[in-house]
Formats: sequence, structure tokens, C-alpha cells
Amino acid sequence: MPVAYIGMNSSQLAKSYDKIAAQWNANMMGSDYGISMIERAIQYCTAKRTALDVGCGTGGRITKKLLENGFDLTGIDVSEGMLALARQNHPEVRFEKADITEWETEDKFDLIVAWDSIFHLPLEFQKPVVEKLCRYLNPQGIMVYTFGDAEGAHEDTWLGEKFGYSSIGIDANLKILAECNCQGRHLELDQYPLNHVSVIARKSN
Repeated sequence: MPVAYIGMNSSQLAKSYDKIAAQWNANMMGSDYGISMIERAIQYCTAKRTALDVGCGTGGRITKKLLENGFDLTGIDVSEGMLALARQNHPEVRFEKADITEWETEDKFDLIVAWDSIFHLPLEFQKPVVEKLCRYLNPQGIMVYTFGDAEGAHEDTWLGEKFGYSSIGIDANLKILAECNCQGRHLELDQYPLNHVSVIARKSN
């Protein structure tokens, strides 16, 4: 059973991902996990110029899909181990070591992907980070991201390393999106009965 936790900071999260980077890369490079949702999000895009991948890891399937669709892609991640492999896998992409809770940019994006990334943030960062990502969308821009169908925080083990997870739940996420002029276009509990939610939203202006 997961145990209650206060939260992992970005340094702790980076260290855990550094340790599993090679295994993650080997497991996910040929995977199609989440790709149907990414493809759906791309179909909603009225423009396909710029994209941001938050928690891009080593690249792979999502990076390939975005590049195939002509996006000029920026990827950010807290793990230098993951990013080193991403740069080897996709030398044409701009990858940056960054913590999304602190990272700022003047750029705007037609598509933002945060697949299985921001759910690692401590609970108090969920709302401000979703709000930040909404601000970084161009008008009519699309965001696709994942979170938990639950409220609260816990710690669990994956590939032998401890990771923190938190969620404010479906209703709170949809409320934030609406307050940021982003309309929900598609939502799935895509690993039911697991509490894993994927959502696509469009910014109206």
C-alpha cells in the first residue's frame, strides 16, 4: 500500500529518474503507451507550429509523434540522466533541464503535453502549474496532460525507486481549466480501474 508523504522536491525526483533513465529508455522507446491520446490532441490543433513537452524524459514515442506532425518542439525535464539520453535520441530537439514549478518562458505554444509528469509534483503545486501551462498556450492552443482520479498525495515504488504522486482530482482540474479559459474537449479514465486520467483542453482566447 502507498504510504502518506509530504512530497518530493525536484532534486529528489531528478535523482530517482536519473537512476532508472536507461531502463526507462529501453522500455519506452518502442512503446505506444498514451499515443492514441496524443494523436487525438494533435487532431484538435488548429495550428501545428510549436509544442512543449513537460517531463519529456528520454523522448521516444511522444517526441517522435510531435516531430512527425511538424511541431517545433521544446522538451523540459528535471532529470539530467533522462535528458542526456533524449539529446542522443533526438539531437534536433531543444531539451532543457528545468523544474516546471520555477521555469518561465515568454514563448507560447500550440500544443502542450504533460504526460505522466506533473502528477509527481507536491499537492500545493498542482493548481499553479496547471494555471501556468494554460497561460503558455496560444489562443486555440491544446493541452493534454494526466493526473489521478483521487485527491491527496502518496508515495509509491516504480522500477525499484520511490516516487511521489499527488492529485486534486477531476472536478478541481476541470474547474482550473475553465477559470483559465480552457474548455475540456476529451477526458478518459484510460487505465480503469486504476485512477489514471488523461484530459485534452483547448484555450479559447
